Amino acid sequence: MRIRQVSPEAAGWGGAVVGPWIRHARRVAYRNPWITVYHDDVTRPDGLPGIYGVVHYANVAVGVVAIDDDDRVALVGQHRYAFDELSWEIPEGGSPHAEESLAGARRELLEETGLTARTWREIGRYQLSNSVSDEVAVVYLATDLEQGEAQPEGTEDLVVRWLPFDEVVAMVASGEIGDALSVLPLQALALERLRC
Repeated sequence: MRIRQVSPEAAGWGGAVVGPWIRHARRVAYRNPWITVYHDDVTRPDGLPGIYGVVHYANVAVGVVAIDDDDRVALVGQHRYAFDELSWEIPEGGSPHAEESLAGARRELLEETGLTARTWREIGRYQLSNSVSDEVAVVYLATDLEQGEAQPEGTEDLVVRWLPFDEVVAMVASGEIGDALSVLPLQALALERLRC
């Protein structure tokens, strides 16, 4: 294995993407309304021929940390098919690339919890699994909440739970919350609170 030490400028970071992989051919291996899986024939960084699989997402992932006036966080419990287990998460979903991410976040919050918010702030933007996918996420903090009627999609069987912020952060630390789109903004907010 070779490890090259280069500066960010020499690597092309921050400008045009320059990389050591050469793609010779790309074909669609699988497609559904949410993802496309590409099979690429490549030359690897070591000069040998190889393959690379890339999962392209049709949507930007959006998430919402909704915190009420009592410093409680809205968590959504749902069964995640891929892991065959219940997952506690912040309200989250997909927003088409052409849509403003905040509009998608507002919609997902309403669908999953029935909540609307008067105050919104972006917490962060993340690459969720950049070794095999191009999925990006944008997460918001929502406050000044108003409760309405949830409008879940047909694929969702959800349970909403309100817990104190510190308890939710403890769930992240213990691994009880493991969803990356939930963990990252909750940790960011916890660090922000420590700095204040």
